[in-house]
Amino acid sequence: MDLTAVMQELESYGNPATKKTLMKHGAQEPFFGVKVQDLKKILKKTKKNHELALALYDTGNTDAMYLAGLMADETKMTKQQLEAWVQQAYWSYLSEYTVPWVAAETPYGFDLGLKWRKDKQENVASAGWATLAYYSSVREDETLDLMTYEKLLLEVVDNIPKAPNRVKYVMNGFVIAIGTYIKALTAKATMAAEQIGKVSVEMNGTACKVPLATDYIQKVITKNKVGVKRKTARC
Repeated sequence: MDLTAVMQELESYGNPATKKTLMKHGAQEPFFGVKVQDLKKILKKTKKNHELALALYDTGNTDAMYLAGLMADETKMTKQQLEAWVQQAYWSYLSEYTVPWVAAETPYGFDLGLKWRKDKQENVASAGWATLAYYSSVREDETLDLMTYEKLLLEVVDNIPKAPNRVKYVMNGFVIAIGTYIKALTAKATMAAEQIGKVSVEMNGTACKVPLATDYIQKVITKNKVGVKRKTARC
């Protein structure tokens, strides 16, 4: 499939109810409102296709951009391409999922996450924390910089009260991720979760809720799932 064919298929899957929901969460025109399950139908046809993924992302159509993240080949993705992607990730589905998913699967995801988290742009900073979280979820602990991750937990505790809205949400998710995926830091993450407590984030009138990090980590502990890594950051 080429770009034109994919865009035509995306349009055919457009769903008014899905479009309305995504707009409430921050999506902007132009886009069709395609359900993830339908995006994956297209993905089955294209498989990983890096050049097509880059073309899709460049359309600025959020359905195409999300699909691009699923389609991108992490072995071919360059740091420069990810830097361009994060600048175009204008809302949470792109900045907190699409870009971090791909970045976390590349060798330079950790460095980019550290850099992005300090950015003054809310979406870029959110992408940074999300990338660091996903990076920890797909790599064995012995390959991770545990000292830096421990320092990042302290950074969250110190800075989350004054962080921008979506950055607060992702910081909370970062604490959960570290408690879940890095066994050596579960106790530290639990302490951080207790210190930050309930995090308040404006959800633009949607039904989404901010998970309580202490409860989430404890559920993972109870299920004996601490340290169980993901096969891929993308889902």
